[in-house]
Amino acid sequence: MAGRDFAMTDSQGGDSGHGHPHAEVGAADEPGYFDIMEAAFQELLVEKGHIGADEIRRQIEVLDSRTPALGAEVVARAWTDPAFKSRLLADGRAACEEIGISFYDDTQLIVLENTEKVHNLIVCTLCSCYPRAVLGLPPDWYKLKPYRARAVVEPRAVLAEFGTVIPDDVEIRVSDSTSIVRYLVLPRRPDGTQDWSREQLAALVTRDAMIGVVPVSLPAGAAR
Repeated sequence: MAGRDFAMTDSQGGDSGHGHPHAEVGAADEPGYFDIMEAAFQELLVEKGHIGADEIRRQIEVLDSRTPALGAEVVARAWTDPAFKSRLLADGRAACEEIGISFYDDTQLIVLENTEKVHNLIVCTLCSCYPRAVLGLPPDWYKLKPYRARAVVEPRAVLAEFGTVIPDDVEIRVSDSTSIVRYLVLPRRPDGTQDWSREQLAALVTRDAMIGVVPVSLPAGAAR
């Protein structure tokens, strides 16, 4: 799909891990639209006296400390602890706070479980709202208009571009994040991992799986 692929490189120097090539977003050293808007907004807040520069730096440090490893820990725990999974699906934020993951704002976290009949995909059509408390910074492609616009209109086509083909009898539910509500996908646990430790399971869970664009899969050669 020439001209419609989403770039899978991101500002953190990683990739989606799904082995499917995509076009580059752009030069990594060039600030994008959202980078420019973020800097301008920060300057305006400081200028108007709503927040100090020290507080902005503290918040940035908090954000920089968050990585998808936190979300992977949440997913692995849900796979191995049915009681925790129930609490997570009932109140995602409270369950995360229960295991020491703090939230730095008033956003609500809703966890969406993938099943044999339902596949979840998250997006923010307005800007780039994202579950940063558990996943860190969003990938560049998540913030770009092609993904934001098309994910809600043609999710099967979008997923196919990530190498994820969803059967026709599986419902795709697209959840649109807002300034106060964020979503996290609880992907399906791979078959053949019944005897795996929580740490082994967490190592399988990628950022993109928790956004919903790819499933969690076993590495090549892993014993089932």
